[in-house]
Amino acid sequence: MALRFGGPAHRMGPGSVRVCAVAMDLEPDLADLHKLLTWRMPFGRYEGRRLTDLPEPYLVWFSGQGFPKGKLGELLHLVYELKLNGLESLVEQLRVYVK
Repeated sequence: MALRFGGPAHRMGPGSVRVCAVAMDLEPDLADLHKLLTWRMPFGRYEGRRLTDLPEPYLVWFSGQGFPKGKLGELLHLVYELKLNGLESLVEQLRVYVK
């Protein structure tokens, strides 16, 4: 089985079907998505910036030092993963729907 993501086909190994099935069962939490797009950094050098606008090196630093506890830490970790995997354009497309 091959998957296409805008580039060459990616071959799936035997364990991939299980991983894909688990990923497909996930339902997005719209409240978290809204928070991701609207929350601002409450402290530090980038206080007042939207979490999605934080520079990647700052998020990498948090990754090494440890993300804060609670919802803020979860959202910062999510932003880190999005940027790490080059998915910033996904966030930009979703901003259109958030007032």
